[in-house]
Amino acid sequence: MRVSLKGGRIFDPQLGLDRAADILIEDGAIAAIGAGLPAGDQVVELAGALVTPGLVDGHVHLREPGETRKEDIDSGLAAALAGGFTDVCAMPNTKPAVDDPWLLRQLLGRAAGHPVAMHQIAAMTRGQGGQDLVEFGALREAGAIAFSDDGHGVARSHVMRLALQYGKAWDALIVTHAEDPDLAGSGVMHEGQVSYRLGLPGQPRSAESAMVARDLELLRDVGGRLHLAHVSARETLGLLRRGREDGLELTAEVTPHHLLLTDEAVAERGTLAKMNPPLRTAADRDALRAALADGLIDCIATDHAPHSPSDKEQNILSAPFGVIGLETAFASLYTELVLPGGLSLGRLVQALTEGPRRVFSLAPVRIAEGEPARLSAFDLAAEWTVSPATLRSRSQNSALLGRTVRGRAVGILTEGRWHPVDG
Repeated sequence: MRVSLKGGRIFDPQLGLDRAADILIEDGAIAAIGAGLPAGDQVVELAGALVTPGLVDGHVHLREPGETRKEDIDSGLAAALAGGFTDVCAMPNTKPAVDDPWLLRQLLGRAAGHPVAMHQIAAMTRGQGGQDLVEFGALREAGAIAFSDDGHGVARSHVMRLALQYGKAWDALIVTHAEDPDLAGSGVMHEGQVSYRLGLPGQPRSAESAMVARDLELLRDVGGRLHLAHVSARETLGLLRRGREDGLELTAEVTPHHLLLTDEAVAERGTLAKMNPPLRTAADRDALRAALADGLIDCIATDHAPHSPSDKEQNILSAPFGVIGLETAFASLYTELVLPGGLSLGRLVQALTEGPRRVFSLAPVRIAEGEPARLSAFDLAAEWTVSPATLRSRSQNSALLGRTVRGRAVGILTEGRWHPVDG
């Protein structure tokens, strides 16, 4: 099978590549890059679309098993394709949690054959209860790429210490949801001037940074690899920088919503802006943007968290945390950060491609002859409005509803075939 991608803008920041060229793919590998290449069995006219290494989302919730009315593997991977992602890493806080090798294999089997690859993260403790560790070895052998109790802060320090030790023994990444449950309490948004004005219970920054400080001390003590999920507080960035300077194996991610929005969005959007960790102040948002730009933060991950309308239509004290983001990540960040000049296109692409691949030890992807072909393509001129009608996810709880953005995925190339978004 030969595929010809014609008339694209080939863009790979790892290689310093930015040129107009065609790509010929043969048997799943890049056979040639240039002009006047022979036609393939499948010819795709890209009309100047940006072609990048395949995008990876290291943090998604696909709700299968247990809550498939919100999302399932099929609808979640369809949303990922619509967002230009070739790979996603699924979190384990399903019902039941992914803490059993049999269930993990079943989920990987369900996802097999989709154009978008699903990599499964396993629970760190039984039922994500924060008490008893899972069988790291058996889950690793079943295909777990990492371990996390995402959605829950691990309050017991000795449990987190043991998890790091087991992760080190099995060469497995530990992904931490840094939240002190005592400090977070019943908070539904960031604790600050906006929460005081709205009369809502808030979560202080220290609910995140205090747990990060503890986890870094444990990492210094026993070693291992630790990844900080959805960083939101500027104090966390100082801890991250010091940990890196001390030589810790430490990485971090940031979400599009924490890069784009502040706690003022809660007053405007209500439950659509309720997420955990919460949206914080403009100072936090700006610090996150700077940390992404200078490479302190390794990658962008959406924390795609689907909820049905009935879930989000509850009052803000009762509604669940979370927003979707797979379909809007690239476009919203390109529109709000790259076009105004606050972030380079190269850094955005790197944080959505090479960054998460390195963090999660996925095979590297480069646009070079002889390399496996795993590519994403975007029409940077396309304008569209985020609305339920334009979203493929089973849920439409986006905090960006109504916004007009530029840049839209036109397709991905995986397993030697082109998969268009429309069609």
